[in-house]
Amino acid sequence: MIELRDLQLLTALARHQHFAKAAKDCGMSQPAFSMRIRNLEEKLGLSIVRRGNRYQGLTGEGEMIVRRARGILDDAKALDQEIAASRGEVTGTLVLGVVPTATAFAAQVVNRLHQVHPRVLVHTDVTTSMAIQKRLLDGTIDAGVTYADSVPPGLVSITNLYEETYVLLAPSAMVAGQGDSISWQAAAELPLSLLEPGMQNRRILDHIFGELGLKPEIMSESSGFMSAIVMARAGAVATILPRALVEALGEISGTRALTLNSAEEEETARPRPICLACLQRAPELTTVAALRRIVDAFV
Repeated sequence: MIELRDLQLLTALARHQHFAKAAKDCGMSQPAFSMRIRNLEEKLGLSIVRRGNRYQGLTGEGEMIVRRARGILDDAKALDQEIAASRGEVTGTLVLGVVPTATAFAAQVVNRLHQVHPRVLVHTDVTTSMAIQKRLLDGTIDAGVTYADSVPPGLVSITNLYEETYVLLAPSAMVAGQGDSISWQAAAELPLSLLEPGMQNRRILDHIFGELGLKPEIMSESSGFMSAIVMARAGAVATILPRALVEALGEISGTRALTLNSAEEEETARPRPICLACLQRAPELTTVAALRRIVDAFV
């Protein structure tokens, strides 16, 4: 009989597509991880992994097992949480995918969840909107804070959170004499540090600049906002950040935050809705239900 632990290892391997990364995620050494997978193959009498000089993916049988494994593990997780709920407790691990632009909002939600349900452990994975969509559908995250227009309809329930608008964070000397707002055209003429092109936020900004016929001066790119904020504080570049993040961080010495949007640019730079996306399950995980209650009260 296949053990739950075997299913956990297989789903980790399918998720990471790398033996060493999957073993680390499961708290095992790579040799022990590989041996357990081989033992499972021998027990079942079939090949689960296509092997060469390195991992080459799962066999057809392996993919079938992983599909069923995700449902079984999800049911086991739900059962554990329901048993705890019958004792009046909300406990367990909640895996939350968050796009980089929504990390500040998500942190506030997680803090409120912890205050109400201190025994819930939240694992926050900051990643792309495309990864959140994929991982919601394959069950490797429980919920996502992401762009509403990136969520597939039907299988996922959506709770609208807020609309994402943008501000320019620039060294004070770089925008000396500027008022409280700045146009996208003026921002495009400054040296900018933005997220990498594969990130949804960057695609949104590129679309805005493109629609306005602007070619901004991009000095650096990164997968997160921290390096851009540090560079702006040092006086090297300006960056474009979600207003929610700037408000959460508060005043950053040596910089100014200016509202982006002139009247003629409002339609092109319209706000982007951010939502909480949860895979529709019956019954719903108690940790996800708790998260939704916190979000409803917070919003």
